[in-house]
Amino acid sequence: MRILLIGGTGTISSAITRQLASRADCSLFLLNRGNRPSSVPEGVTVFNADIEDERTVSAMLQGLDFDCVADFIGYRPEQVERDFRLFNGRTRQYVFISSTSAYNRQSGSYIMTEGTSLFNPHWQYSRDKIACEEVLMKHFREDGFPVTIVRPSHTYGEWKIPVSIHGTKGAWQVVRRMLDGRRVLVHGDGESLWTATFNEDFARGFIGLLGNPCAIGEAFQITSDETLSWNQIYRTIADTLGVDFKPYYVSSSFLSSVAPKEFNMEGNLLGDKSASVVFDCSKLKRAVPDFATHVCFAEGCRRTLEHFLNHPEQQIEDPVFDKWCDDVIELQEKAVADYLQR
Repeated sequence: MRILLIGGTGTISSAITRQLASRADCSLFLLNRGNRPSSVPEGVTVFNADIEDERTVSAMLQGLDFDCVADFIGYRPEQVERDFRLFNGRTRQYVFISSTSAYNRQSGSYIMTEGTSLFNPHWQYSRDKIACEEVLMKHFREDGFPVTIVRPSHTYGEWKIPVSIHGTKGAWQVVRRMLDGRRVLVHGDGESLWTATFNEDFARGFIGLLGNPCAIGEAFQITSDETLSWNQIYRTIADTLGVDFKPYYVSSSFLSSVAPKEFNMEGNLLGDKSASVVFDCSKLKRAVPDFATHVCFAEGCRRTLEHFLNHPEQQIEDPVFDKWCDDVIELQEKAVADYLQR
């Protein structure tokens, strides 16, 4: 198979790149801006270009066709329209990476399937993913464009620590607070249910859909079968670090109301992580019968934190977020003290 990944070196796609590069039956191509050349395995052909430069990309790919093209960095309808122009008639399958955050959290069931309605009033990112899906399915119905839609949930790996509340510089500051013996913010009471998927497991399900005739014109969610509460997730991180878990519980709506806009707490919490959800991957397992997840959260967490602790360049401090955490704790404790004094 000749496979082109648009991106290919991010948290989700890097594991796919590694697994495909190890296969003798696959010729792998990446199209990206070359920001992480050390993440590209030997034997992979790389086109260094910005996919937004449609004319240059079209010329670069002149005369090439593929069995599969997968876009990991498409977020808006105009971007998938561009992909349609670039790849219609040049690929036997086009895979779009959407998001389970597009699901309607008010659907009446905490169990999410591919049939759950798509609706998210809190997060523009999710609404844009929904719009992208609609554009692509229209091209499938009207033009025969061979679309497959994949919806990840919270996928993590060596470059991403799975927490629910962090600033603009990633999750390291949460780990730093744990290591320093300080309290960490946890939304609600920490008992809402969530699923974190290690990127190697996601890659197994994803690769099973490539060249799969059952996948054309269909959507699939790919997640772990392991469901945990947020308390369990944070406690596992603390246990892995060998420190005490010191949660400070704050309602999601309050966090959303007092957070700087750039933290995107409304979308991240009210539009996604504050609701209990369980993902039913039966459809994926019917299409890919040998799919199973192998990395439990305790193991994936250990691998991820080990990588962070051994790579100081990934330990990015976030003093703005750190101060905001302290301010939120002080603000809520003052409000409680004032109430008790009435």
